[in-house]
Amino acid sequence: MNNGDSEVKNPDVITASEPAVKNEKKMVISQGDIPDVLFVVVLENNLLFPAMVLPLIPSDERARAAFESANSQNKFIALLLRKDEKRDKYEQENIYTTGTAAKILKIINLPDNNVSVVVQCISRIKVEKFIRTEPVPIAKVIPLIDTFESTDELEALWKGLQSKVQEYVKMNPSIPDELGMIALNIEGPSRLADFVAANLNISIQEKQKILETTDVRQRIRIVLEHITKELEILKLSQKIQEEIRNKIEKHQREFFLREQLKLIRRELGEEKDEKSLNIETYREKIQKKGLPEQAREKVEEELKRLSLLPPDAAEFNVIKTYLDIILDLPWNEYTKENEDVRYARKVLDEDHYGLEDVKERILEFLAIKKLNPERKGSILCFAGPPGVGKTSIGRSIAKAMGREFFRFSLGGMRDEAEIKGHRRTYIGAMPGKIIQALRQVKIKNPVIMLDEIDKLGHDFRGDPSSALLEVLDPEQNSSFLDHYLDIPFDLSRVFFIATANYKQDIPAPLLDRMEVIDFRSYILEEKMNIAKRYLIPKQKKENGLADYKITISDKAIRKIIRDYTREAGVRNLEREISSVFRKIGTLIVEKRKYPSKVTEKDIVNLLGTERFRDETILRTKKAGIAIGLAWTPFGGDIMAIETTKLKGKGMLKLTGKLGEVISESAQIAISYIRANQQSFRIPSDIFEKNDIHIHFPAGAVPKDGPSAGVTITSALISLLYDGKGKRLPDKVAMTGEITLTGDVLPVGGIREKLVAARSNGIRTVFIPHSNLKDTKEIPKEVLRDLRIIPVKHYREIFSRLFK
Repeated sequence: MNNGDSEVKNPDVITASEPAVKNEKKMVISQGDIPDVLFVVVLENNLLFPAMVLPLIPSDERARAAFESANSQNKFIALLLRKDEKRDKYEQENIYTTGTAAKILKIINLPDNNVSVVVQCISRIKVEKFIRTEPVPIAKVIPLIDTFESTDELEALWKGLQSKVQEYVKMNPSIPDELGMIALNIEGPSRLADFVAANLNISIQEKQKILETTDVRQRIRIVLEHITKELEILKLSQKIQEEIRNKIEKHQREFFLREQLKLIRRELGEEKDEKSLNIETYREKIQKKGLPEQAREKVEEELKRLSLLPPDAAEFNVIKTYLDIILDLPWNEYTKENEDVRYARKVLDEDHYGLEDVKERILEFLAIKKLNPERKGSILCFAGPPGVGKTSIGRSIAKAMGREFFRFSLGGMRDEAEIKGHRRTYIGAMPGKIIQALRQVKIKNPVIMLDEIDKLGHDFRGDPSSALLEVLDPEQNSSFLDHYLDIPFDLSRVFFIATANYKQDIPAPLLDRMEVIDFRSYILEEKMNIAKRYLIPKQKKENGLADYKITISDKAIRKIIRDYTREAGVRNLEREISSVFRKIGTLIVEKRKYPSKVTEKDIVNLLGTERFRDETILRTKKAGIAIGLAWTPFGGDIMAIETTKLKGKGMLKLTGKLGEVISESAQIAISYIRANQQSFRIPSDIFEKNDIHIHFPAGAVPKDGPSAGVTITSALISLLYDGKGKRLPDKVAMTGEITLTGDVLPVGGIREKLVAARSNGIRTVFIPHSNLKDTKEIPKEVLRDLRIIPVKHYREIFSRLFK
């Protein structure tokens, strides 16, 4: 068949308009000739069978072009179905080769500039080959001829399908009755099978299989199986609906019967209403709970009030909620504690690297608790920079002791009622955080962590820190009084742990009730061990790379610590390690080359340019600059103090967002230098002819404290020495308070300062002689890399730096 005018010479082929001869053993049906080269429209979620007439809207420009091209030529079009929605629509392997040839009857222009194409499906076709797919798909096709044997079996299948269609139409309310009439008037089993398949609720792939079936008897069998399955589902659905309807009717009937029964019992004086049942339930709970005497009396009193109130009274539910909360509290429920101190040590060592002094203090606390269970122990406060493990070690303590753990943050809390609860006279009143925590954990001896206790606020609603005094005082918390409960509750068995970044911000009365355990900042070696033991395995697993043999070299870890993080803890280090694994994971998913062993060079490629390049040391290459050591709530740091002189009348100018104490230190340094000008080789008239400007870099960061005294003094002498100035030696830093007589007084934060000095490449550090004892707690790795010079008087520093 080469064109639309060719005739079919096969004597065994008849057209659909000719009746099938029953006595002929094997027959085929054709529906007219079509061209053997057709434009192709690829359908997405629609499939058309022969004899169907319906409108189609092109889904894209290629489909519209195919319709318009076919309409301008012979009006025949090939309709083929796409296989996979996720793949390219016009990829040849993604298009079914069996489809439908259709004739375009009419093209209607739509308001949205699209078109609606009315087509009449003519025959099944099969694609021999695609001639092209761009810009308009064209394929060479051959018709598929329906074949069947005219037998009694076929006749029975045909009649059976007609019967099933009528039953399906009756049972499915969503199908109009007209479809049943149409099915009865369709001539021929082939057309009937196609009609039913087109209207069945089956997948598009199942319809494609039916379209590909040219054996009419087999096609009817497949359609019969689907419609029979659909009928069974409809019957089951109707059965379920009937059961639900009967159940609802049964419930309604039972409701009316119960109401009638209540009326009968009420008339006989035998009825117990819902309120009475509630009160009986509360009485049973009170007997089982074993409440303390005072709590029992209060509950009995409230229960008596409840029994006198009508259920619809506003206060009825208020009292009911109050009783529920009291009876939910763990008045006598305890967790059996693990008293094995060796096990506790093992848990702490497994969960945390370093922090030896912290662990020892915790183990001492647990050991004393074991020796004297009735001892009213201290309330612990973990104070230290962010990210050093304060919260996580609290969780490990609970694990080691076998207790429940509960944590809530006090940061920003301003309302005293958050701790002590609201009185029940307020609408929506609830207990405070402590009672809520005990209600949630359901035991009387949990570990409760009060996070960020140094960030408590206060306003007109009260002072939460004052409310915490009762909670955290071992002498008082055995009878803690929550405003909502209005009954003393024993908190003495609760293990309270508070955390703070800056203990100086904790109110003094509150700090006095707690035993502070200082958490130090981690040194480089500790961070590396934490990264290798905990952070890298954890982040490797969380980022889905546990099965990949990916390692990070020690040099790469060291580079992350030094050039990409600036912290006392390891929180940002963990984030950067996670970022490394995320980027490697992306390379793996994209099937690109990735490093199996991450090196220093790979770190730069994965994380970008270094975030921290401290050039403080390089700035001391000229006179008038000295390096000091500073302490912050987030760890130690180094700071270059800059000085310069300008023509003037001896005025002093200070910049850098300074506090009162550090400003006074600058004044003291000036006075001490002027009193000893000659011995410091400073010209006598230099202060009368010049103004002095002292600047503390990082001008947006507040600075205060006396420990910069010796650094300011050294910077000024470096600026004014011999009238020309003399720069200080490389890699030298100092800390200490200076007096008007030149004495060097002790300062705080020595450990953090020396750790920061070592991390920033400092090699020599001057510290007050009185702080020499503080070096005992400094890691040996830090002491090994630093030359520490203790001094009592500033002249000891001067003699080493300027002579």
